[in-house]
Amino acid sequence: MSKMRTVDVAIAILKKEGATEAFGLPGAAINPFYSAMKADGGIRHTLARHVEGASHMADGYSRAADGNIGLCLGTSGPAGTDMITGLYAAWADSVPILCITGQAPVAKLHKEDFQAVDISSIAAPVTKMAMTVLEPGQIPGAFQKAFYLMRSGRPGPVLLDLPFDVQMAEIEFDIDAYEPLAVSKPKASRRQAEKALDMLTAAERPLIVAGGGIINAGASAQLVELAELLNVPVIPTLMGWGILPDDHPLMAGMVGLQTSHRYGNETMLASDFVIGIGNRWANRHTGGIETYTKGRKFVHIDIEPTQIGRVFAPDLGIVSDAGAALDMLLEVARERKADGPFPDYNPWVKDCSARKGALQRKTHFENIPIKPQRVYEEMNKAFGKDTTYVSTIGLSQIAGAQMLHVFGPRQWINAGQAGPLGWTVPAALGVVRGKPDETVVALSGDYDFQFMIEELAVGAQFQLPYIHVVVNNSYLGLIRQSQRGFKMDFEVSLAFENINSTDSAATTAGYGVDHVKVAEGLGCKAIRVEDPADLAAAFEKAQALMGEFKVPVIVEVILERITNISMGTELDNVTEFEELAEKHQDAPTAIIALLD
Repeated sequence: MSKMRTVDVAIAILKKEGATEAFGLPGAAINPFYSAMKADGGIRHTLARHVEGASHMADGYSRAADGNIGLCLGTSGPAGTDMITGLYAAWADSVPILCITGQAPVAKLHKEDFQAVDISSIAAPVTKMAMTVLEPGQIPGAFQKAFYLMRSGRPGPVLLDLPFDVQMAEIEFDIDAYEPLAVSKPKASRRQAEKALDMLTAAERPLIVAGGGIINAGASAQLVELAELLNVPVIPTLMGWGILPDDHPLMAGMVGLQTSHRYGNETMLASDFVIGIGNRWANRHTGGIETYTKGRKFVHIDIEPTQIGRVFAPDLGIVSDAGAALDMLLEVARERKADGPFPDYNPWVKDCSARKGALQRKTHFENIPIKPQRVYEEMNKAFGKDTTYVSTIGLSQIAGAQMLHVFGPRQWINAGQAGPLGWTVPAALGVVRGKPDETVVALSGDYDFQFMIEELAVGAQFQLPYIHVVVNNSYLGLIRQSQRGFKMDFEVSLAFENINSTDSAATTAGYGVDHVKVAEGLGCKAIRVEDPADLAAAFEKAQALMGEFKVPVIVEVILERITNISMGTELDNVTEFEELAEKHQDAPTAIIALLD
């Protein structure tokens, strides 16, 4: 037992809890914490250019790092309010991050002191806990509870607000006597698993909907084993994409109004039973509930009790961690398999595979300016199965989810429910910290890219290499498409004649911001592509530049100004703006082999 500053106590606890990756900006009110971090040396810090960017970096890191929790640090006042969007994005997608803010001294909190704001009240709706620590002796317990909450039940973020005088105070503390609290997670019972399997095996055309909770639980392998044991097709949600590789015979496609496959929607509508594991029944996955649920029974397994029945009442609800539920389902399924065969689902699997081959959207266009579909076709060819994609929102993300291929868990990292513009650049940097030895490829439209473009300098300064594909149509493309319902095209164009432009090519004239120059000015490398025939070479060059210079490499693709991407209002009412591919033409090779 020894007397220590509370900030030194906090650093010792963070290390024992395994949270050693921090993103943030120092400031007067958080400098004591930074002094402890400097003295200890055990926590790596990445200096962001904007505190919102730091929060998204911590978010990206937590999503990529498979169990580790990213830290976001900032001073008092606006640093905390800047973190709110990052906290919201993490909270909405069940991602644990720990935000730590400095604060005015306790005695001045009610005096409208400089940069003193009640950040815990502001952050409360988008965190599992937001606490201003008023007593030095509460520091160990506050951090202990923070980690317990972030890891227990449905994961999520926490904010701890530390007044300056609390940071500077000394308390008695012994790190050897500190122990992380045991994580609390509900587990499905054997009887629940038996009932769920009874319902599944009574169906003729069952599906498994695999949600992001499976990835959070580290249970992707168990899901694949269960699907293969039962021979039941799988529909991943957007947050669960990659649980089952895209070329697996039981991967039946994604379902929804936007980030979905034609064959996925058709298969869902043809099913008669669905077991959802670790998913939320998000509205852009389900569309209208009557259409989604009509003619089929549902089992819903989720770690959060209040999620069961929130969107619609299932025929059977089970509160359980996804991994624990899958373990129990596998135990029961293996015993039943030993006693006799499961129903023969081969005809149903064959039907799903046939739809997968016949309902591929066309991607091979040779137009100049480039059609976005071609970009994703070339990305699939250029980047290997171990690639991790990062994206947030917009037509680029929607089209990417429709046309890219993902082959493993945590290889599609996406701000799903919140979808904040500007998330992609800082999140990708956090992902690189979490996956330093893997290829990371980000995808943005020009508007998302411009939101937090300054964070590219962080990638240059700290040598965080990744490839950022920017599909540039100089439009708020998704909003422009949604304005069609109002018969308008209003305040959504980003185009202007750049007085500094020296590029006379017709395709770039009037596109406004010169992303290549901006990226180079921030210390990165950049390539512009205007002909689809040049995409493959550009991606190859980008990979070489990334390896040589260890900085972000931007590949800006000049698109046609207006492209409508498939979306709709119901699963059976998705508008397809482009024709189908010729049979098998754009399907993955493994899918073609399966069908042939």
